[in-house]
Amino acid sequence: MLKFEIDNELMQAMINAAVDSALEKHSLASSLPPIFNRTQFMELLDIGPTKAAELLNREDFPVIRELGHPRVLTHLFLQWCETYTDWIGKNAGPAYSEKRNGSSKIWRA
Repeated sequence: MLKFEIDNELMQAMINAAVDSALEKHSLASSLPPIFNRTQFMELLDIGPTKAAELLNREDFPVIRELGHPRVLTHLFLQWCETYTDWIGKNAGPAYSEKRNGSSKIWRA
């Protein structure tokens, strides 16, 4: 008779490593520069100068002006996109909001 024993901790570690690896390989954030200048930002979003100016001048938009010209931090921009995506609020439900707001231990782990 063949008998298998599975170490749950080892299995979880292997699953976590595989998921982390897949996320790194396929993450949009990993393929983008850490900071965008105005031109790069406009090219990424395929927008013109008027829309770029509108976004860069919003109070809630993650822009840095201390570097001489407006710059956008990629990771903050992606977070901003998640926050202001209509689909999330309409379809993800309250559980997603709780996770995003830090009230879930799973999200922070």
